[in-house]
Amino acid sequence: MRVFLVIFVFSFFQLQGQTFTGNKNDINMILENTKKFSEYVMNSNYQMIGESYTDDAKIFPNKSKILQGEDLVNYWKLPEGFSTIHHKIFQEEITVIEDIAYDYGYYEGKTKNPKGEISSWEGKYIIVWKKVSGEWKMYLDIWNSVK
Repeated sequence: MRVFLVIFVFSFFQLQGQTFTGNKNDINMILENTKKFSEYVMNSNYQMIGESYTDDAKIFPNKSKILQGEDLVNYWKLPEGFSTIHHKIFQEEITVIEDIAYDYGYYEGKTKNPKGEISSWEGKYIIVWKKVSGEWKMYLDIWNSVK
């Protein structure tokens, strides 16, 4: 019982910091697509990473030029022997306005190199979403580290 109470209290306070505005179904789809995106990153599923974005999407990686098209997908490709073993996004706010939405918050992850060494990273982000044929896809994606 005590463990349940601790988990409930932690979850309650964690959710209090989130602000979700707009159609609940759309918000749930964005949350699900965000979760799937993290899975694609951890599985090095570059095809699905690419399909998570609109055809005209742009990404704005830290210390890089704006990337689109094939360059966008290539950005996510890891060198031989590297793997992303953890990737998680924490939405602070999601706002849906008709067929456009945005969310912002924090992300964290861990990468393993060929020697088995693990490096951790974290940062903040903003994503602008577009609803394309009934499906929410990332249109603009910008992030940078907090360390």
